Amino acid sequence: MKRFEIIDGMRGYFLVFMVLNHLIFAGGYLLVKINHNQLAFVEDAQGFVFLSGLMIGMVYARKMMKAGYAAGRSAIYSRAFELYRYAMGIVIAVMVAQMVLPGAYSIWFNWLGYTTFDDPLRLAAIATFLYQPTFMDILPQYIIYMLFAPMLIKLVLDDKWHYVVAASIMLWMAGQLGLHQLLTIPLNELVMGADDQGLRVSFNLFGWQIVFFSGLVLGALTSSGKINWGNVLSPDNTFIPKVALVLVLFFLPLRLITANELMPPHMIGKFASMEIRADFGPVYLLNFAAMGLLVTWLLVAGPKHKAAWVRNVAAALTWVFTLRFLRLLGRHSLYVYVWHVAIVYFVYYFDGRSPELDELTKTAIAVVAVGLLAIPAVWREREKYLGNAEPAPAKARDPKPAASTGQQQMVVR
Repeated sequence: MKRFEIIDGMRGYFLVFMVLNHLIFAGGYLLVKINHNQLAFVEDAQGFVFLSGLMIGMVYARKMMKAGYAAGRSAIYSRAFELYRYAMGIVIAVMVAQMVLPGAYSIWFNWLGYTTFDDPLRLAAIATFLYQPTFMDILPQYIIYMLFAPMLIKLVLDDKWHYVVAASIMLWMAGQLGLHQLLTIPLNELVMGADDQGLRVSFNLFGWQIVFFSGLVLGALTSSGKINWGNVLSPDNTFIPKVALVLVLFFLPLRLITANELMPPHMIGKFASMEIRADFGPVYLLNFAAMGLLVTWLLVAGPKHKAAWVRNVAAALTWVFTLRFLRLLGRHSLYVYVWHVAIVYFVYYFDGRSPELDELTKTAIAVVAVGLLAIPAVWREREKYLGNAEPAPAKARDPKPAASTGQQQMVVR
C-alpha cells in the first residue's frame, strides 16, 4: 500500500510539538507558547491517536479484504505485540538509567514514583498498564485499542459501522459520567505501592477511545470504498467547513482566556467540568472534530476552491504537512515516539542537575531536541542516504535448468 505522505507529515508535525510540550524546564520556557494548543483545545496526542486509528483502519481493512479476517487479525495482534515490546523497553531503559545516573531517582521521582526492579507489584502494574510513568502513556492505550480493532474493522466491512460508532459514543458518555470508576477504584487499591501511588494513567480509556475508533472507522470505510470523499469534501460543499469554522471561532476566545488564566472565578468550575483533558471532555471533543474537519476540507477541497485566499490557506497547510523532515518522522512514528521519551527524560535530568537555565539556552535545547527526533528515522532509512555497503552477489547460473516450469520452486517471504 502506497504511503499517504501528507498523513506521514501530520504525524511528524504532532511528534515535533509533542516533544516541545513534554520538555520540562525549571521556570518553564517561552517556545512552548508558540503552539496550536494556545488557540484551540486541540493537542498533539489527539492528532497522533486519531491518525494511528485511521492508518490501522486503512491498512488492515485492505488486508482483510485481500487475505481474509484471520490474516488481518493476526497482523494487527503482531503489531500490537511489537508495540508492547517497545512500551516495556523504554520503561526498562529509564529504570536502568535511574540506577546509573547520580541523583536521577530524586529528579525523576515525580515521573516514576518508587519504581525499581525490587518491587514486583509495581513491575506487574507497569506490565499490565495499570501504572504508566509520565510520558509513557500513549502506547499503552494504543495497544489496548488494537486488541479490539480486528472485530471492529470486520463490522465496518460488513456494513455495520454504525454499531461501532454508537458503541463508541456510549463508552465516551460513560467516561464523562465517571462510570469507569467502578473498575478503576478497585484496581487502584489492588496495585497501591509504597509511594501511595496505585493506578496511574493519563488517559481515560472510555473517553479517549472515541478518538482512535473514529479514525479506525473512517480508515476502514475509505479502504473498502464505502465512502466517497469526493462528494463529502467538495469545493462546492462548504457546509462542513463553515460549521467547523464557527465552532473553532467560538472556542478561540475561550481558549485564549483559559490559556492566560483570565476566566472569572465564578465561571471556572462549570467550564472546567466540561474541559477535563483526561476524560476527553465535550470541549475537547467538539474542538477536535471541528478542527479536524476544517483542516481536512482545506487539504482536500481547498486547492480547488474558487476563492484565492482559501487556495492560499490550503497551499500553506499542504506545504507544512509535506515538509521532508516531518514526513521522515511520520514514516517511523513508533520509533520516533519511543525515542522522544528518552530525550524528554534526559533533558529533565540535565535541567534538574543544572542551575536554572536562561531562556536562550532552553530554546536552543528545545531546537536540538527536535532535530534529534530524526535519529531513529534516519537510521531506519540509512540505506537510502548511504547506499548499500556491498552490492548483492550475482546469482550463479544453474548449468542444469529445470525440465519444466512446474519443477521450479519459489520461496515467498
